[in-house]
Amino acid sequence: MLRVFNTLSRAKEEFVPLEPGRVRMYVCGMTVYDFCHVGHARVMVVFDAVQRWLRMSGYAVTYVRNITDIDDKIIRRAVENNETIGALTGRFIAAMHQDADALGVERPDHEPRATDYVPQMLSLIGLLENKGLAYRAADGDVNFAVRRFAPYGRLSGKSLDDLRAGERVAVDSAKQDPLDFVLWKSAKPDEPGEARWPSAHGEGRPGWHIECSAMATSLLGNTIDIHGGGADLQFPHHENEIAQSEGALDTQFVRYWMHNGFVRVDDEKMSKSLGNFFTIREVLKKFDPEVIRLFILRAHYRSPLNYSDAHLEDARQSLLRLYGALGDDEAVSQPASINWSNVACLRFREAMDDDFNTPVALSVLFELAADVHRGVAGAREQLRALASVLGLLGRAPQAVRRSGLAGSEAGAAGASDSAQIESLIAERAAAKKAKRYQDADRIRAELLAQGVVLEDTPSGTSWRRA
Repeated sequence: MLRVFNTLSRAKEEFVPLEPGRVRMYVCGMTVYDFCHVGHARVMVVFDAVQRWLRMSGYAVTYVRNITDIDDKIIRRAVENNETIGALTGRFIAAMHQDADALGVERPDHEPRATDYVPQMLSLIGLLENKGLAYRAADGDVNFAVRRFAPYGRLSGKSLDDLRAGERVAVDSAKQDPLDFVLWKSAKPDEPGEARWPSAHGEGRPGWHIECSAMATSLLGNTIDIHGGGADLQFPHHENEIAQSEGALDTQFVRYWMHNGFVRVDDEKMSKSLGNFFTIREVLKKFDPEVIRLFILRAHYRSPLNYSDAHLEDARQSLLRLYGALGDDEAVSQPASINWSNVACLRFREAMDDDFNTPVALSVLFELAADVHRGVAGAREQLRALASVLGLLGRAPQAVRRSGLAGSEAGAAGASDSAQIESLIAERAAAKKAKRYQDADRIRAELLAQGVVLEDTPSGTSWRRA
């Protein structure tokens, strides 16, 4: 039985799609004005693993990941570059696809661009106006009236009192309330013609939030099963999506909300504003893309992901150990069928059914690798079969070992991770002392997913490489 942590209820729930056997999934994609960074890589890899497991579990999945190809940042960048919006976004969409393909991310079933769905956005805005939930402001913008939508704040857990004027939204005299958000932006005199669409309100363009509501409901229906994205989108973007979608359509918009955790560098969120972000292309110069994929999957999707070259180097060594258990094949072989009666395979399934717990699932792969070295029959075949579910171990082992999976700059970084391992062991000991056994088990599983085996003795805990 698959259980999913639903951000809306703040609890794990049994997954029951709207239509038996079918899953409708929407994930907020990239705003294409620059190269994708590691935070984008996490979103792509996490929800790629989710859709792979849903399909493996027998569901017919329709996976939609949108592209935002019109917004303020895009217009500004195109003007700065003295190029058209279409040329800018086309270039970075191609770059995004190259990065995603390198990371083994399967293409979504639909990849809608916002600019192709402006009529659907205007239709939703019209419904909101008819119901008194939207109004045209003095500056020509059309805004959503937040206080007229009583359930506002359910997803983020914020009350309207928490969101008083000046705390979250700059006061705007054209708005009836500072909390209101824009649905349609009136055209500005200095904006290029390709950033303008005709409407009943005059020329303009859609606000960011209405874009996702229109694309999701147009392609998946008024109620979708899973809506995913980064934790930074929970408020205000996803909160606003709920308000405008349910306000217009009078039905539940999303059954299960999923949010992946932040990527962190030196205990700060990776972000362009802090200047501590790394593009996927920069990281690929130093590390093999499969290493990056393993690095992302060995943390639970809801946990913070701590970025460093040392952690990536450790992931590289872990991946080489897994490939080392596959023998000396020079060619890529098709993975065997998964034997779901096998104890290891059952543990893998239990992990993935427990809110897509990839760290525990990866720990099963390392146990199978150890079984291979012990000569356990069938372990090698099941190792490769299960790894393929996560998009791993799909290459010829001999060629991988020759390549070393690393660029010239990454070679010497691996040994510096001992302090991190010792820190996690200490955290686990504290969790056991506080009787938080689930946290202790999670830390053990995460370390095993990194190829680190813990051995508890009366005198303490030691560790070794698998």
